[in-house]
Amino acid sequence: MKPSRRTAFMIIAVLLLIAADLCAGGSGLGLPDKVIFMKLRLPRMLTALLAGASLALAGLQMQSVFRNPLADPHIMGVSAGAGTGAAIATLLIGTSLPAALSGLTVVSAAFVGALLSSALVMLVSSRMHSATTLLIFGVMLGFVFSALTSILEYSANAESLKVFYSWSAGSFIGNGPTGIVIIAVALLLGLVLALLNNRGLDLALFGDDYTAMAGADPSRIRNISMVGSCLMAGAVTAFCGPLGFVGIVAPHIARALTGSSVHLRVIPVSLLVGAGLSLIADILSQIFPTPLPVGSTMAIIGIPIILFILLPVPELGRRAGKTASNK
Repeated sequence: MKPSRRTAFMIIAVLLLIAADLCAGGSGLGLPDKVIFMKLRLPRMLTALLAGASLALAGLQMQSVFRNPLADPHIMGVSAGAGTGAAIATLLIGTSLPAALSGLTVVSAAFVGALLSSALVMLVSSRMHSATTLLIFGVMLGFVFSALTSILEYSANAESLKVFYSWSAGSFIGNGPTGIVIIAVALLLGLVLALLNNRGLDLALFGDDYTAMAGADPSRIRNISMVGSCLMAGAVTAFCGPLGFVGIVAPHIARALTGSSVHLRVIPVSLLVGAGLSLIADILSQIFPTPLPVGSTMAIIGIPIILFILLPVPELGRRAGKTASNK
């Protein structure tokens, strides 16, 4: 199948998943009334669509600049930073605020935490010239934030923990127009930066030395990628909780579908694959009488794919380099 036909197939598949997701909810599949459609299912579908595309694009860029097939926003500590912010909020608000205001406070604090962790990564990135060192820093930063979150959880009361765990389980439900617009704007900015940086991302697949020999600045390429990726991941994590697996899995599926590692070809398909995976996870979470946490359904989808990816990692890396060199 030609790449253009594969892309068309993916667009049709995503449209079908959008229709299925709009029909999923409550006690299964079915057409909702107007109020439920406008207030619940449409915002939920848009959130899933935008969140999946954002995480996929962030994961694609991180895998390229770090040349690590398992890199994604979680590995750089963005999600862990958001979790610490949410934990601080739940510890401080306790039961003193109404449910709606408590949820808004948690989201705001999670976004601030994500921005803080992103700022730390960007600060270190401007001083470090090694992608490997920066990757290790991201992992260590995630451990630090996770430790802080555990300490805060230990000090919180039962009601505060309930609010925090509700956020940390991951969900596309309850996101209003403001959250959808923020995620959409973050995705748009991240996409513009990725497209402007696509040649640099192609060079990054070969390492910093090759990139410098080609006349490009590896640090500049990495910084542009990290700005866009952290912005998108921070927005999604704040409003949807710490969602994993899409950022790792979607880029690999996109490369397989396009038969290429050239980013100008892979980026559009990665967006579609990420959106499709999130929609599938949301559909699975909604078909049960009691909706499941979307983070759990993502794990059900993502873990088998990641295990499959782990087996041919060396060959995958060689193919990626050959494809980019044959552009």
